Amino acid sequence: MAQQQKETKGKKRKEKKSVHEGNVYIQATFNNTIITVTDLKGNTISWSSSGALEFRGAKKSTPFAAQSVTEQALIKAQHAGLREVNVFVKGPGIGRESAIRQIGALGIKIRSINDVTPIPHNGCRPRKARRM
Repeated sequence: MAQQQKETKGKKRKEKKSVHEGNVYIQATFNNTIITVTDLKGNTISWSSSGALEFRGAKKSTPFAAQSVTEQALIKAQHAGLREVNVFVKGPGIGRESAIRQIGALGIKIRSINDVTPIPHNGCRPRKARRM
């Protein structure tokens, strides 16, 4: 009886998610580029950043770094079955366009591209007037 109990206890295998469509979030700052690939509910499938690819200093914010980061994140997502994406771009960095181009170059269909960069409505409070 103890023998049967041991056999039923085993490691649970992690189920591979099969995701056909999802979202790609590109955060392109002046210092870094971060790519996150999610399913439509927002659960992360894969992510990558130029720091994670060991780009250092000024090289982290280059278009080549953004291209490499996008390629790594999307290849991981393609193994999960990703084929169509909605792209959300945030930030003023120079890696924006090259990251979007790389998505298309990998053969993933782009449904839409949205710029979700936050824009201040009235800005921050101005300095007090200088007295002379």
